[in-house]
Amino acid sequence: MPTVFVQRPTAESLERIGAVRRFLKIWTPALVGVAIIATESTPTFSSANTSHWLRPIVESLVGHISTPTWEEFHHLMRKTGHFSFYGLLCVLFVRGWLLTFARDSSLRTTAWRWRSWAAGMLSVFLVASADELHQSFLPSRTGLFSDVLLDTSGGLVLSAVVMGIGWWIRRSRVSVVVAV
Repeated sequence: MPTVFVQRPTAESLERIGAVRRFLKIWTPALVGVAIIATESTPTFSSANTSHWLRPIVESLVGHISTPTWEEFHHLMRKTGHFSFYGLLCVLFVRGWLLTFARDSSLRTTAWRWRSWAAGMLSVFLVASADELHQSFLPSRTGLFSDVLLDTSGGLVLSAVVMGIGWWIRRSRVSVVVAV
């Protein structure tokens, strides 16, 4: 069966499973992602704490790294993690919204896709904002709006790539059907 990013499921196929099971199947991946972010938003995962155990791992792979070089690398690694994980979280949210809104037969396919993507972007923005707000109350963490923008940008980029691949696959299938 094609992924929801390629083909809209029918309301009937979604109704076959019970409401609780359907909710869990649709939203568990995104909720697990939010739980991971909530865990990483604690003092345990502050920059000082992650540097303690990450530096020996990296140095065992590449050799000794000077402190200024390590601090820059560690910062870039953390920001790349923000961008990447929120990108993945956005894809999970878009998937959840695609499956949720698929049951609304009044939405045309294009509106269904755009609404789901917009809801996924809003979801990531809200989670990123809540994460940074929470961090602003912790002495070992900083809550920065620039991180909200970075996180949301990660969501924008990865969800656009995934939605674009889905569009390309759908378009390729239409071309093949027309050519045959």
